[in-house]
Amino acid sequence: MRKYFQGLFFLLFFGLNLPAQTLVAHKKPKLIVNIVVEQMRYELLQRYMNKFKEEGFKKLIRGGSFCENAEYDYLITESAPGYATLATGTTPSGHGIVSNVWYNRLKEKKIYCVEDNALPNSLPHFDNHKYSPHYLFGSTYSDELKIASFKQSKVIGVALKDYAGILMSGHLADEVYWFDDETAYWTSSVFYTDSLKEWVKRFNEKQIIDVYLSRKWKTLLPINLYKESLADRNAYEYGFGDGKTVFPHDLKELSKEYGKAIIKYTPYGNTYTKDFAIAAIVNERLGKDKYTDVLNIGFSTPAYINELFGVRSIELEDVYLRLDADLAHLIHFLEDFVGKGDFLIVLTSDRGCADNQNYYKELGMPVGEFNSDRSISVLESYLKAVYGRKNWVKAYYNRQVYLNRLRIDISKISLSEIQQKTADFLTEFTGVANASTASVLQTTNFSSGALRKFQNTYHPKRSGDVLISLLPGWLETGNGYDATYYKQSSPYRYDAHVPLIWYGWNIPAQKIVRPVHMSDVAVSLSRILGIAYPSGATGVAIEELIVK
Repeated sequence: MRKYFQGLFFLLFFGLNLPAQTLVAHKKPKLIVNIVVEQMRYELLQRYMNKFKEEGFKKLIRGGSFCENAEYDYLITESAPGYATLATGTTPSGHGIVSNVWYNRLKEKKIYCVEDNALPNSLPHFDNHKYSPHYLFGSTYSDELKIASFKQSKVIGVALKDYAGILMSGHLADEVYWFDDETAYWTSSVFYTDSLKEWVKRFNEKQIIDVYLSRKWKTLLPINLYKESLADRNAYEYGFGDGKTVFPHDLKELSKEYGKAIIKYTPYGNTYTKDFAIAAIVNERLGKDKYTDVLNIGFSTPAYINELFGVRSIELEDVYLRLDADLAHLIHFLEDFVGKGDFLIVLTSDRGCADNQNYYKELGMPVGEFNSDRSISVLESYLKAVYGRKNWVKAYYNRQVYLNRLRIDISKISLSEIQQKTADFLTEFTGVANASTASVLQTTNFSSGALRKFQNTYHPKRSGDVLISLLPGWLETGNGYDATYYKQSSPYRYDAHVPLIWYGWNIPAQKIVRPVHMSDVAVSLSRILGIAYPSGATGVAIEELIVK
């Protein structure tokens, strides 16, 4: 017993006098890899689970912490708000990215979520990519990491879509790269660099994309084994146009017709992204010093495939089976290059997705289409009958009505009154589940229910005067929307419920079945790293992940 206490005294005395940096380095992951698979609604992993190999999705789920009930808690579950929520730890009401594109009252035009016209011209030989995160309010968790490390930590973003890497990586990112459709090269903007680094140029010049596009896209497995999907030839797919909806897909011919950007609509879009992400790790030496680094990876191909073929297509299933292999390769590389237990993977999605409208209709499900053009025209007639004159609606976009504030002020009409009349009138339309006004959302706190999701989406600088929600299964047509595409969003589970997996470092193997909000991700990462929470964070740390 005495020897035990002597040993304990030795450990306490000499252990507590170890250099602080050694202790800190041991307690934190050397590299955090955030992986976002676009439009991966929760049940997709369950649907394909028996087809996955042991070293990809299964390894992450069985060896890590799987949050089974993770959800985006707001109304407009588009892609850009999802990326921003993951990074900032708050909802669109806080970070301001209310949708991919929103209407600006003062400029009377639509604003793209990462456009930055104040920037000078973009990089040589590329399109004018004047992009930055300047519309993103507040800090991200990686911004706080950069501040805490006096900018010694590296933060890099890689994604086919510009806003994916930009919003996920925050204001202080070292490098963010995305795919340029015209050149088929990885590019960036002058917000990050005056010229591409030499390793990026070398990667681009290898023309790896030509190798992928010289192939025919055939199914990874015999096509008769794809029992989790609809038949290859069905009535619910748009495909590559002109009847190009069945396997095999001739990528060489498609690239002649559509250019090299067609790779985004093939499983090799994911592989190309993974290859470039690994190149970034190697060339930037991520995870190789005492400061935690961050790599953000956006796999956008599943979203592109879903738009053309649908969520129950063999094409999408094949993409996930091949992504499973890409993930296995990435995990093995991280184990070799960074070291087992020294990296942390967070895998999730930016949003879910809906089923094909016609497919659901044939099954007998209650679905429908809300024609916004006709509805707003009828609304204008109603407001004219109530208040006289016309043009009370300035704009309509993304299930939001922007009223003509100047006309309302001149007419000395109560803004809250006309907002409420508009909301009440729209609620009577077939297919509309609910409507709320800006006045109500700014003055009332909703802690639960449908209006909580309205409130979490609403931002006074960017949202409309009236927001509406459609019934489950309903889609919007008119105003540029086409119900044959699956780009729309909703607050319902098929759009809001996504997988959330934590793997590596000191993460225990467990299933977390309690509800988790996606705004909890950035806060949990901040807690793990021992840094300040993002400035606008409203999420809470997932305590089951924290090493005691």
